[in-house]
Amino acid sequence: MKQYILAIDQGTTGSTVLVIDRALSIRGRHTEEFAQIYPQPGWVEHDPEAILASVGRSVERALAAAGVQAEEIAGIGITNQRETTVVWDRQTGRAIHNAIVWQDRRTTPRCQELRAEGYEALFRRRTGLVLDPYFSGTKIAWLLDNVAGARPRAQKGELAFGTIDSFLVWRLTGGAAHVTDASNASRTLLMDLHTLHWDEGLCGLLRVPMAVLPEVRSCSEVYGTTRDFPGLPDGIPVSGMAGDQQAALFGQACFAVGEAKCTYGTGAFLLMNTGDRAVESHNGLLTTVAWRVGGHTTYALEGSTFIAGAAVQWLRDGLGLIRKAADIEALAAGVPDAGGVYFVPALTGLGAPHWRPDARGAISGITRGTTAAHLARATLEGIAFQCSDVLDAMQRDLDRPLAALKVDGGASANDLLMQFQADLLGVEIVRPAMLETTALGAAFLAGLGVGLWPDLTAVSKAWREERRFTRALDADDVAARVAGWKAAVART
Repeated sequence: MKQYILAIDQGTTGSTVLVIDRALSIRGRHTEEFAQIYPQPGWVEHDPEAILASVGRSVERALAAAGVQAEEIAGIGITNQRETTVVWDRQTGRAIHNAIVWQDRRTTPRCQELRAEGYEALFRRRTGLVLDPYFSGTKIAWLLDNVAGARPRAQKGELAFGTIDSFLVWRLTGGAAHVTDASNASRTLLMDLHTLHWDEGLCGLLRVPMAVLPEVRSCSEVYGTTRDFPGLPDGIPVSGMAGDQQAALFGQACFAVGEAKCTYGTGAFLLMNTGDRAVESHNGLLTTVAWRVGGHTTYALEGSTFIAGAAVQWLRDGLGLIRKAADIEALAAGVPDAGGVYFVPALTGLGAPHWRPDARGAISGITRGTTAAHLARATLEGIAFQCSDVLDAMQRDLDRPLAALKVDGGASANDLLMQFQADLLGVEIVRPAMLETTALGAAFLAGLGVGLWPDLTAVSKAWREERRFTRALDADDVAARVAGWKAAVART
């Protein structure tokens, strides 16, 4: 009996595959990391074939860990790093260049040109986004303009664009399906947020031929079936898809208007469900599609910070202060506070609500007495400060306070970080028993797509709380620290 879902969580630094049963229990999992490519400062790339290889190995090893045969898989769900951009040859399925990662800032000058020409308001009104190199549209144009012969080939329909979800579905289905879902499409600067169709005028401004674009579909339906994909038999439905942050909102069971979550991954991402209304932000946030299921579209407000867990990786790989990422909590706990040190982790610019792609990381307040422990603590606090800035903007947009914030992602296991986040926000931080809610969201969308679960009630029942964190710091102390943070941000 086919009673399992294969959830592919394709992230920025690695690919995780989970085998999840009908009761939403994880039966097997495996993660494979892949190389990050930095051609020059501000540029970040991935080898698409390395991504595919990491997915393939993770599929094989997750199934082995679960003791499940591939023939028992009812459907495949995909969640992915969102704005990362791939252009490939429709005949060979091979990318014409490395993928340009969401963190990449090479198209900053083009975004500045479009703003100077007065197009910011148009893009915000139609897409809910700001003109920033974070998003896919300017990345596509860069590839077509900088890979020899790419633009005329694209105009002839020989090339295909996709975010990672599209590329995976293309390869999983042997090239039969060139699709994306509404949540990923809403991150390209090319889709009208209200019609859920590609906007010809915006494509023209960004010089993206519509012939390269995938079909926009819902987040829960059968897009195609597996064919000629290593480690999987032909005929398994690919039946669920959402960008990683929208999938996490879904997996956190944030189905009611006003419910919110923060995912602490490579970056940190806060989303709040705004129901069937696309709320326009006046405080530097984005309006995005949360999901489209059963003919109904749900929207969200989002604030994204580009660097969260990546700052911890930098301490590990760049400075050698820790041996593994999990060591940061013990190191940071060696001091009662950051000793006046502030770390603004703008290693690839500042995201919401500041939107300063030119900003760079800054460490201030260092004295002769500053130690590695102070720097570790300032790193964790810098992550929390960024998230606090986003949530403050979110509450202003909605003109309502948030009762609690659900958290997930790898860094949410860090108690010191979660406690400081609660101290800053003054709201309860709620951590679920299952931190891999991104993969859970993809699995549930896939299960809905093949009828394994009938409705949203199942995931609501499966969601379980593990711990709550409440404010422990004095409000005056918090205010003083926030003032120090704002001064540090102003210096970046």
